[in-house]
Amino acid sequence: MAVTLEQTRTNAVTSRSAFILRFVSTIALWSVALLIVFSGYEILFWLLISVFGLIGLLEFYRMLDHKGLPNFKITGMLCGVVMLAGSFYYFSKIGPTGSYDFEVAVLLFFLLTVFGRQMFARLRHDEPLQTMAYTLFGLLYVLWLYNFITKIVYLTPRLSSGQLTGQFYVLYLVAVTKFADMGAYLTGSAIGRHLMVPHISGKKTWEGFFGAIVFALLCSLALFKLMPGHLPALTWAHATVLGLLLGFAAVLGDLAESIIKRSTDVKDSGNLLPGIGGALDLLDSLLFTAPLLFFYLRLVIRIS
Repeated sequence: MAVTLEQTRTNAVTSRSAFILRFVSTIALWSVALLIVFSGYEILFWLLISVFGLIGLLEFYRMLDHKGLPNFKITGMLCGVVMLAGSFYYFSKIGPTGSYDFEVAVLLFFLLTVFGRQMFARLRHDEPLQTMAYTLFGLLYVLWLYNFITKIVYLTPRLSSGQLTGQFYVLYLVAVTKFADMGAYLTGSAIGRHLMVPHISGKKTWEGFFGAIVFALLCSLALFKLMPGHLPALTWAHATVLGLLLGFAAVLGDLAESIIKRSTDVKDSGNLLPGIGGALDLLDSLLFTAPLLFFYLRLVIRIS
């Protein structure tokens, strides 16, 4: 009994320490990110987005390497650089609302480049198909989804002075998503008893899921109340619906990366950030919430 109680205390202290380290790292990182966004230096914002996106993509390919799964790491990284540079130029000059042709061109570029790279590699059973599939999936899952953050920045019209306004929606996105992550962690740690999908994650609980939804909803409503002038497209109804949707999407994004980590036998995507893990561990929920917010703004609220 004494040993069990001591283990329980040790686990509780370890859990609290991990949470504090994770919380401090998250606050520090996103504070720097948002300061760059609000500074008005668009090139700095692009560099920040690009660095984290490329690190996340590299971590994904390294996870595949850990499991011995074939991929064209260098080809994928080069495709990622081209996409990030091209999308920043296109969205800043033309805008994301007319980006259909550009997006199709990017996907075609990915496909042709990976096929071209495979032509110089050996052919053995189904390995070429696996290599190309893993490489393309990394580009789509990590960078293509992540790049919706850039699209959100340029979705809303600029002010007459040329200043951006979309950064407030990025602030909203990051805050609601991270509050969902925090709600899932705190609620799951405190009262979590019923596992959601034990074959994917042994820690995610239904209590944590509902905690994520509640925290996301409260954050969404609070931000709408605190800065309505900076989020003019939102109403109470939109803030409520988005809080629920983004909270749900954040949990799915976290579970999606858990599938990849479970499949590649890794605990974290990397060790870049204390208490968090790798860049992909930080971005996983945003990969699902960013596209959802973009399309909600475009198709439901009809920002153009």
